[in-house]
Amino acid sequence: MFNRTVARSAIKAINTRPALYAASTRPFSLTAIRAKKEDPNKDPILAATDRAEKGASGEHEGEFARTDDSVQIQYPPDSQYPAQPVVQGRGGMHFKRTLAQFSLENKVSVVTGGARGLGLVMGQGLIASGSDLAIVDLNKTEAEESAHKLIEQFRIENPGLEQLPQITAHYADVANPESVDSALAAILAKHGRIDNLVTSAGFTENFDAISYPFERMQKLWGVNVDGTYLFATGVAKHLMERNAGGNIVMIGSMSGAIVNVPQPQAPYNAAKAAVRHLAASLAVEWAGKDIRVNCISPGYMLTALTRKILDENPELRDKWTSLIPVGKMGTPEDLMGAVTFLLSDASKYITGAELRVDGGYTVT
Repeated sequence: MFNRTVARSAIKAINTRPALYAASTRPFSLTAIRAKKEDPNKDPILAATDRAEKGASGEHEGEFARTDDSVQIQYPPDSQYPAQPVVQGRGGMHFKRTLAQFSLENKVSVVTGGARGLGLVMGQGLIASGSDLAIVDLNKTEAEESAHKLIEQFRIENPGLEQLPQITAHYADVANPESVDSALAAILAKHGRIDNLVTSAGFTENFDAISYPFERMQKLWGVNVDGTYLFATGVAKHLMERNAGGNIVMIGSMSGAIVNVPQPQAPYNAAKAAVRHLAASLAVEWAGKDIRVNCISPGYMLTALTRKILDENPELRDKWTSLIPVGKMGTPEDLMGAVTFLLSDASKYITGAELRVDGGYTVT
């Protein structure tokens, strides 16, 4: 039934709606529109935003986040490379309880670039954990000297131990496929097998990208990337032929995840990013073959070469440590536990991972 009262109410509501709608659409930002426009170059807070001109808040803008083209550091030739001492007092008998899975007993490990620097100290950590060791380096004489030093240090730290680890030295140009194949054959002839690989051969240089000599950039990529790939695939092929599992640790760098300042080093950063992703890619490809591949990315480490660089460029020390949350550079010994962990059964369910040993540098 038609209800006149309801109809009149509906018509009244419709007739009043335009007024309500008009009221609701009045601009509520008139105050902001009429406000006096501020000069961002004069307001100290706005001067620090991108509304202000460059330099409006002072010369410090971007000061600690830019490279300095005047910093140029070239990798030294072998004749000028400082010797890396073996670590004192880190091995030997101890009575602290620890997991048996960390042991590398009855394993054969290969470390490229193992005659000096990080590679030498990581190799020392592996033999302290029970592994035999094959040192691979471009400088075979230095590799032989390092092998002798490692044996002597092991003997001092383990008096009365009759069975010493087997440590051998081998030559290889890691960027040359034939040289890599020859080195692997020589290692197998001495040790009979390979279980673990650490690709520590690598170097960095500091040139702004435009000035970087192209032939040196090619060499850098050859050692850091090609050398890592060639040794990894060579060892993986050997493991597959044996139908045996194994472990590979690629030495990357925090530079594969961040851009170092103030020294310019774009090719090195890109090379280490390639190493990091190569580890992840091969981890997936070889997972079904029981071959684990992981990456260690060190931060600033005080090797003999780093000390030489800081002696010649003392201002870099404070700039580097000011950007590290723990406030200190690391030492090569800080990688001993990391590399042993990733090569041992203690990490048997870890593959394709990147372990950053950088004092927190990359998390800030």
